[in-house]
Amino acid sequence: MNVKFQDTQANTTKQLNSSKQSSHSKPSKTFSVAEAVVKILEDMGVQYAFGVSGGAIAPVWAALHQSSIQVLHFRHEAGAAFAAIEACFASDRPVVVFTTTGSGITNALTGLLAARWEGAKVILVAASTSAPQRGRWAFQETSAYTMPSINIFNSGQIFHYATNLESSDELTEISRRLALGLAQPGGFVAYLSIPTNIQTSSLTTSFPRVTLSHTVATASEETIAECVRLLSEGPFAIWVGFGVRDAAEDIRQLAERTGAAVMCSPRGKGIFPEDHPQFVGVTGFAGHKSVLTYMQKYYPLHTLVLGTRLGEFTSFWNPTMIPQRGFLHIDIDPDVPGAAYPDAKTFAIQSDIKVFMKELLKHFSVSNSRPTAVRLPRPELDLIKPCTSGLVRPKVLMDLIQHVIVEGSDAVVMAESGNSFAWGIHHLRFTKPGRFRVSTGFGSMGHFVTGVVGAALAKNSKAIGIVGDGAMLMNNEISTAVQHQIPAVWIVLNDSCYNMCEQGMVLLGFKGMHTQIPQTDFVKIAQSMGADGIRVESESDIQTALEKALSSNDPFVVDVIIDSTQTAPIGNRIHNLI
Repeated sequence: MNVKFQDTQANTTKQLNSSKQSSHSKPSKTFSVAEAVVKILEDMGVQYAFGVSGGAIAPVWAALHQSSIQVLHFRHEAGAAFAAIEACFASDRPVVVFTTTGSGITNALTGLLAARWEGAKVILVAASTSAPQRGRWAFQETSAYTMPSINIFNSGQIFHYATNLESSDELTEISRRLALGLAQPGGFVAYLSIPTNIQTSSLTTSFPRVTLSHTVATASEETIAECVRLLSEGPFAIWVGFGVRDAAEDIRQLAERTGAAVMCSPRGKGIFPEDHPQFVGVTGFAGHKSVLTYMQKYYPLHTLVLGTRLGEFTSFWNPTMIPQRGFLHIDIDPDVPGAAYPDAKTFAIQSDIKVFMKELLKHFSVSNSRPTAVRLPRPELDLIKPCTSGLVRPKVLMDLIQHVIVEGSDAVVMAESGNSFAWGIHHLRFTKPGRFRVSTGFGSMGHFVTGVVGAALAKNSKAIGIVGDGAMLMNNEISTAVQHQIPAVWIVLNDSCYNMCEQGMVLLGFKGMHTQIPQTDFVKIAQSMGADGIRVESESDIQTALEKALSSNDPFVVDVIIDSTQTAPIGNRIHNLI
């Protein structure tokens, strides 16, 4: 497969001051290409490599094992890719996914697309068929004869950068491209395909090392001054998304100095404290009515949008969310501002948000703080007392997860696509960034039943996955967690049903759909793999089970038999579908 790089980084030259290749002599020892690639990855800060091995990738796999990179052999390539996303966010380092040819690559694609949507830094290193064997029906042949290389294995919608390494002479350019992509703000998903015979060939050039001097894009002084003028015209709101998680303290200072109301996307929970009096709620999917109450009753002049694309699950493109005089939308990607609300007035600013916030704060000093003049609407979340009989109601489960896990530990909590993330987004409350993860963009089932392993490994502490039984049956990595003694916890909402589909179809007016799943005992499955677990069939047993999961040193499954008749807070999604 002769894949050539196609440059998709339009802002590369703007974000680099200089790029220079260091001169150096030939290496004192002979490196194979596989060893050289792994050394390049080490130098770029890669700490973990997740994947599934195979004969075609064997030289790279062996080189990884001889390096400082921690190598985990997963049970499925998609699981490895999802785990890589969450390990990236937990460690703030790029993570490698390795696969063999053919199905190994295609199995990983769902997770790699999720990495692109989520903004993670993930590098796929995969094998391809050696040139002399192409077109001859080699086993798992990966070449232009067998694989749809256009739009899949070229730089484009999946990969920011993709190339097929045919000679060691190309390593310097590949190293430069990878370093450039990893240095830029936001996500970077790359694909390096290496034919098997090239992996074992000797390095014929000097060892490639690239030094990059990097600057971040920021707004001009004139643009900052215009932002200040617009925000000073009257009351404004701040809409916070996942992309601004590194600037949480700056956002809090701006809100408190200006009296602005703050709302967040589902992925942005915790970046601004949800117990803060200026927090009006979560927007979009499974969000809070208090947000719409605020927009309708207090009607801000402007909304400062930070770190969110305002996509469907963040806004549902609801016109109520458009402020009187328009948005001020800051994003490193110039294509983002104005895309979700093309008819709304938008002052678009291309900038690294953290840098932008530092500059903006200089114009809103503590001495000139404007406290909130009114009592803002707040999310209403009433506690329900547990019952001693009947199936577990999901809201009661969420209340106890809040008490035992969110407030009683520092574990990261991850909610799987389906009713699981509807309950989690609506009911759980976080006061710090980095405590909650959810995928409301690509939204693949299986993301967090496997991603929880990557997060727990990278944090070296508990990570909790709130997942449905459908996702747990689809793709979990309990066995991987057991093998490496990773303290992952799965809380399974077990209702023997694809319940978001079931409830959604009823709300849409369709009946008689087959969404049932045979009853599964996930504790028995976990124990058969060497993990621990406990089955919960009564609300009075939830707290003890959660406490046991937190205290266990083993991977742990809490299998909760929930009441499937309890409707999840998905009404706004249904309304949008209609």
